[in-house]
Amino acid sequence: MTEGKLHYGWIVIFIGMLTTIAAHGFGRMAYTIILPAMKDGLRFDYTQLGLLGTGNFIGYLTMAIIGGFLAARFGTRIVITLALILMGLTMLLTGLAQSFGYAFAMRLLTGLGNGAAYVPAMALGSAWFAMRRRGFATGIVSGGIGAGTLISGLLVPPILSSFGSEGWRYSWYFLGCAVLVIAGVVFLFVRSRPDEKGLAQVGADKAEELKAAASGGAKVSSLEWGKIYKIGSVWYLGVCYFFYGASYIIYMVFFAAYLVKEMGMTQAWAGGLWAMVGGLSVFCGVIWGGISDRLGRNRGAALAYLVLALSYLAYALIKVKFGFYLSAVLFGLTAWSIPTIMAAAAGDFVGPRLAPAGLGFITLFFGIGQAVGPALGGYLADQTGSFTVPFLVAGGISLLGTVFSSKLRPPLQERAGMPTKA
Repeated sequence: MTEGKLHYGWIVIFIGMLTTIAAHGFGRMAYTIILPAMKDGLRFDYTQLGLLGTGNFIGYLTMAIIGGFLAARFGTRIVITLALILMGLTMLLTGLAQSFGYAFAMRLLTGLGNGAAYVPAMALGSAWFAMRRRGFATGIVSGGIGAGTLISGLLVPPILSSFGSEGWRYSWYFLGCAVLVIAGVVFLFVRSRPDEKGLAQVGADKAEELKAAASGGAKVSSLEWGKIYKIGSVWYLGVCYFFYGASYIIYMVFFAAYLVKEMGMTQAWAGGLWAMVGGLSVFCGVIWGGISDRLGRNRGAALAYLVLALSYLAYALIKVKFGFYLSAVLFGLTAWSIPTIMAAAAGDFVGPRLAPAGLGFITLFFGIGQAVGPALGGYLADQTGSFTVPFLVAGGISLLGTVFSSKLRPPLQERAGMPTKA
């Protein structure tokens, strides 16, 4: 590489951020803003709306696991591109929903694409960046979630108001088209590994370059995937990830419904607050990835979980605008901290080549939490007539994440300061 020339890894990592804008920002976070209008348009109750979220996360869980292994085997570029095409098409079809069964099927299929795109994208930092910069690079990719949330919060409310009772349908049409465009950009520019461009990892020293040259281009076999299941710390990492999936999703799914349906706020005000969350969260992955690079993945995750818990509890207990702003600020500054830290830790524990598969495996635990959370939150809201209990439960689960994450220990190689063997 010519001295002073921009390393291609930075281009890849920023397109990875574009992928998370599409996969999470448009495919998932927009649902929070569209949800109240879908409720009125389709006459669903909160249990049904929660089940739609659960269907989406079942699809996400399925392909997050499989997609990570497919990316390790066939390459990140192809897997992400096909996943985004699936997402874009099914989001367009969601706008045609007339029944619960059809809407559930479309959200399930969108979830399949979401998982297959997001997990390989989050593993790009491990493939293209050396360990000491991995958390920072992964944070850039996760910043797309916040950027997508911001864009959704600014874009969806005007669409809802412009098209009246059919506004929620047009929201899905616009967002689905945007995802298809991003799929084309990914296909054109993303490369799975540095060796495809004749490069070493960003920030790699000479020893790391030699190691990458020896093994980076080799395909990953199913026998090598089996190594992941034998690393006890990877299982524990998955347990830590579960608490994030089960807690944050209750807050995310019912954020706007709580403000509009229970607190009497306008759709525009709720959308504006959600846009603020997205704006604040754009850089939270970079911040928390850097914190975990310095303090360690365990301390970084424990601190992040604590801040998230305070956000959920404030939302439940401080029922005035100050409380809503406080909660939104805390959540926005910490929203994607745990996914960033978990993705970096997966690369630390199993190495860059197996990083997509390792992240896919721990996402199994995360996805179980995500699948349970919306249905549980919706059920509790219907039973109690309020969202207070669901948000309190989310806070308690996040506090458990603080405790478990503080006890997270990396593999012995990492404790000795040696690179983890794939």
